[in-house]
Amino acid sequence: MHVLVTGAAGYIGRHVVKELLEQGHDVTACDITFKGVDERANFCEADIFSHEDGIYEKTGCPDLLIHLAWKNGFVHNSPAHMENLSNHILFLRNMAAEGCKKIAVMGTMHEIGYHEGAIDENTPCNPLSQYGIAKNALRQSMLLAGEELGFTLYWLRAYYIYGDDAHGSSIFAKITQAAGDGKKEFPFTTGENKYDFISVQNLAKLIIAASTQDKITGVINVCSGKPVSLAEQVEKYIKDNGFEIKLQYGVFPDRPYDSPAVWGDSEKINKIMAG
Repeated sequence: MHVLVTGAAGYIGRHVVKELLEQGHDVTACDITFKGVDERANFCEADIFSHEDGIYEKTGCPDLLIHLAWKNGFVHNSPAHMENLSNHILFLRNMAAEGCKKIAVMGTMHEIGYHEGAIDENTPCNPLSQYGIAKNALRQSMLLAGEELGFTLYWLRAYYIYGDDAHGSSIFAKITQAAGDGKKEFPFTTGENKYDFISVQNLAKLIIAASTQDKITGVINVCSGKPVSLAEQVEKYIKDNGFEIKLQYGVFPDRPYDSPAVWGDSEKINKIMAG
């Protein structure tokens, strides 16, 4: 397949591009910089927010678009989320109208807002951050556009991602940085909240598997389906990496919009991975 990956130099994008190439796909990587992107990909500097005619052709007429581009994804209340929303919608609509009939878009658990328990495609959404609000609106718009413009939508909802932590902004990245700086203690929350954790390398495999098949479409959780406490996951991470750093529990309060336990329903992705 010829696959276009936007946000190709991002935290997730670099792994998706590499894994696509390993699986034998023809990959066009699109971003404003290509640092760290596998050099076997075709590099495309097209401005996806210019909204000029011919964006499908300028990006190589891909069979599949995996849209990962997103500004300030780690800053949940950045004004950029809502400012860029219409740009994302227009770009995706233009790609579909000009001929791209398979479009996968990165979603997030933050579309849901406060929720306790498993999340599936029918879980009501009440996002509590600008990031969640923008992604939720994009999903709603694209589900309608899929029917209108006749393309297949894969909305790939991710949960708590770790790995490659020199390039991330998660708690794992912050601990990696602190350990590298020689710090012996790390201020932490209670660590009691439970989340659905997945390594970015495994996430890339799930993203590709979900978006290169035709049987299961719409909202797909790219997740483990298993709730694990933040404390347990972080303590394991510290041990696995041999860091000599101790967590200071209870220094920071848990965020008011964080659930005591939330995870993805993995039924759809399990079926896809089982072939």
